Amino acid sequence: MILAAGRGERMRPLTDHLPKPLLPVAGKPLIQWHLEALAEAGVTDVVINHAWLGAQIEAALGSGARWGLRIHYSAEGEQALETGGGIFRALPLLGPAPFLVINGDILCDLDYRQLPRAPAGLAHLVMVPNPVQHPAGDFHLQDGRVQATGEPRLTFSGIGVYSPRLFAGCEAGRFPLAPLLRQAMAAEAVSGQCHSGRWLDVGTPERLRLAERLWS
Repeated sequence: MILAAGRGERMRPLTDHLPKPLLPVAGKPLIQWHLEALAEAGVTDVVINHAWLGAQIEAALGSGARWGLRIHYSAEGEQALETGGGIFRALPLLGPAPFLVINGDILCDLDYRQLPRAPAGLAHLVMVPNPVQHPAGDFHLQDGRVQATGEPRLTFSGIGVYSPRLFAGCEAGRFPLAPLLRQAMAAEAVSGQCHSGRWLDVGTPERLRLAERLWS
C-alpha cells in the first residue's frame, strides 16, 4: 500500500492544484518512483489511498498495467483519514495476509526484497539515521527490536510491514498509526532494521528541490 492521501500543506502552493504524489522528481511523478521499485521487487498488487484531488491520481496512474502492476484505489473523499484510519479503511483491499506500507511522500533506495514477507510480531519497521529536520528521532532499535524508549534513537522511514492484527479493535474514522505501533512496542511485537542508504522525506519545496538533485 502507498499512502497518498495527504493534503500536502507544507508543499503549498505547489499542491493547491496538484496532489503531492504527482509532483515531479527527476522527470516523473513522485509516486512513480515507488511503483517502479515495487514492480522491480516482484510486487503485483498495490493499493493507493487518496483524498485531496484523488481523481487526478487515478487518471495519471490508471490500472498500473504500464508497470506490470494492478492498482486498487481506496478513496477517502476530501477529508483524509490519517495514516491509521487510511490503512484500516483499505484492509478489505489488502486482504488477510501481512502487507507492506510506504509513505507516498518519501524517496528511498531500499530493495523491498530485503524486507520480511511477514513481521515476527505485529509490525516490522524500516528505520533510518535522523535527518537534519528531525534530529531527535522516533524510536530506539536494538537487537532487531523497535522500542518506544531508549537511546540512541532513529527515525521511522515511513516503510513498514504490518499484520492486519495490528488493527484489531480499531473502528472506522480518522486516527494516526503511531499509537498502535507504540502499543505493539510495549508488547515487544515490533521488529525492525536500519537502512543506511538514500532516504528523503519530500515534505517541503526545499526538500523537493533536494530530491531533484539526488535522484537525477
